[in-house]
Amino acid sequence: MQEEIVIIGAGQAGAQLAHSLRQGGFEGPLRLIGDEPHPPYQRPPLSKKYLSGDVGAEGLWLRPPAFFETNQIDHIPNTKAVSIDRAAKRVHLENGDTLAYGKLVLATGTNARTLPLKGADKTGVVTLRSIADVDAIRDGLSSSSGIAIIGAGYIGLEVAAVAKAMGKSVSVIEAQDRPMKRVVSQAVSDYFTRLHRDKGIDLRLETGIESIEGDETVTGVKLSNGDIVSAELVLIAVGAEPNDHLAAETGLEVDNGVLVDGSGQTSDPNIYAVGDCTRFYSNRYQRSVRMESVQNAIDQAKAAAQSLLGEDIDYDPVPWFWSDQYDIKLQIAGLSEGYDETIVVGSPADHKFYVAYLNKRKLIAVDSINFPRSHMLARRVIGETWREGLLPDA
Repeated sequence: MQEEIVIIGAGQAGAQLAHSLRQGGFEGPLRLIGDEPHPPYQRPPLSKKYLSGDVGAEGLWLRPPAFFETNQIDHIPNTKAVSIDRAAKRVHLENGDTLAYGKLVLATGTNARTLPLKGADKTGVVTLRSIADVDAIRDGLSSSSGIAIIGAGYIGLEVAAVAKAMGKSVSVIEAQDRPMKRVVSQAVSDYFTRLHRDKGIDLRLETGIESIEGDETVTGVKLSNGDIVSAELVLIAVGAEPNDHLAAETGLEVDNGVLVDGSGQTSDPNIYAVGDCTRFYSNRYQRSVRMESVQNAIDQAKAAAQSLLGEDIDYDPVPWFWSDQYDIKLQIAGLSEGYDETIVVGSPADHKFYVAYLNKRKLIAVDSINFPRSHMLARRVIGETWREGLLPDA
């Protein structure tokens, strides 16, 4: 009889792993533990179509509930794993139960990062990570005239676009000198700065925050220059942190993510990890990386499943990401960190262009704005030396 596999985390990576194990012929007991009451679901639409109401909760589900029963995947919802006994190979749950495992997989994802701001505990201050979070944001928007968003990354700008389309007053406050600075070039930041300001967003760059104002309920955000941005709802959207505390507490190696090799194996040969919570070495980029993306969650889970089924795997993907803001689609292929040259092809004024990122003339990433053909081709040629015709003309 095959050893039992327990998966902690019922998000995109955990659900994909369970599916891939069954597809690959694993017939042993398979348990999938999730800390939310829902079936495994997609998170990217949360800040877009789910927030706008274009998609309901069932439209987010990765698989219908019957799928798990049919494939004998024991999905255990609304349950938290609180500790791991590596010697006994048991997982302890918050409800007092324990589960034995032959192999354990951590697919614990991330938490929304918070800020140590005075007033951050007031009613009306929210983060965005789950269906419950977005339900609270939607309820807050329905009863308020405006929202202040702290952070001009993907989530902050996506929510800003949806809230503006709802007719709300929207302010976005960013400490950096340009939006999405961590992941895109000046040209792309400039484009999205103009886009949001043209739509009527009050986008404040290089702006610090002193406190969140109000008694029990938020009434606004006090900036470091003394100005008050009025708002009945405040979204803190300053990135995510890996859920690696369970791994750390049990003695696994972590470094801003659970450290895994190319097969997904941690420092304990009986424990694997997949998805947003992991950090691994990329031979392609010659450095350790942690990626928060659907692509990584799916592909790393597939690789770990192959390894658990006895195959030799060395996972080293070309990463890709996307963001929808208004009717603009930003698609990113590769990782641009470390670029020493950019090439802009097309016209930002026409809302269709791409930016190629080079390091020593080698293509390392491409940001495509309303230019899907350049994105799809980029995913095939990342790593090649830049030359005329490598990617399409505008």
